[in-house]
Amino acid sequence: MGGNTPCVEIEANGHLIILDGGTGLIHLGNDLVRRQRENGGKPIHAVILFSHTHHDHTQGVPYFTPAYIPTSTFYIFGPRMFHEQVNEALRRSMLPPNFPIELDDLRSMRIVRDLHEAESLWLLPEQPEPMIRNIYREGPLDVDDVVRIDVLKSYGHPQEGVYIYKISYRGHSIVYATDTEGYIGGDRRLIQFSRGADVLIHDAQYTQAEYLDPVVSKQGWGHSTPEMAIEVAQAAQVKRLYLFHHDPSHDDETLFEIEAEAQKLFPNTYLAREGLDITIL
Repeated sequence: MGGNTPCVEIEANGHLIILDGGTGLIHLGNDLVRRQRENGGKPIHAVILFSHTHHDHTQGVPYFTPAYIPTSTFYIFGPRMFHEQVNEALRRSMLPPNFPIELDDLRSMRIVRDLHEAESLWLLPEQPEPMIRNIYREGPLDVDDVVRIDVLKSYGHPQEGVYIYKISYRGHSIVYATDTEGYIGGDRRLIQFSRGADVLIHDAQYTQAEYLDPVVSKQGWGHSTPEMAIEVAQAAQVKRLYLFHHDPSHDDETLFEIEAEAQKLFPNTYLAREGLDITIL
């Protein structure tokens, strides 16, 4: 299914949204540069959303080619203390003599900000910079043709938890829920957050047998089983479920078996695959 760590690209109404910066970001960056050449050198603008700052979700950033281009602009968001954590994590990974370029040498414009769970991002037509709005104090934005990004804090991952994102546009939505561990009876907050989504991308790293292994139990490790993901998908009545964050020890044959078993419980279940392209109309 691909050996890269998490990175998902979403395009909506001319806006580019990138979810996490794992090693998949390297290939995406190269493709963005190719597209830039084909578009006559039009500058690259993107909103980058990090679920958290664990290394497998940030390790692609030093090799992200558009970050070295002066005309590129990135609006980067993540959980509480994210601004300090991501800068520190990237700075350490790029220190000499282990890396030839330091973080401050990246020539792109980068606006990095913590995102509170009560805030949402609004991407207006022809306006690259997102508008930040407190949905409880200010209410929703009364603007047509806007892309909205909402946040849910999940506590089902070690240390400080992760952010789950929902991207909505013209009555359609995608929920990105990686690195989260399910609960007995289903994660009720995530179910409500995902209600009616077109696509739910949900962590499903371990099989049920691995999760309950009496010798090395994976309970409390911050990852789900396909059954946990399906429980959310069914209760939230989502249209399609994509199992995500595959265990590195699972070969393709194992993953296909996982997909086949999952489809018996929720037919519209699919494996997330490297290079998979989904269109929502």
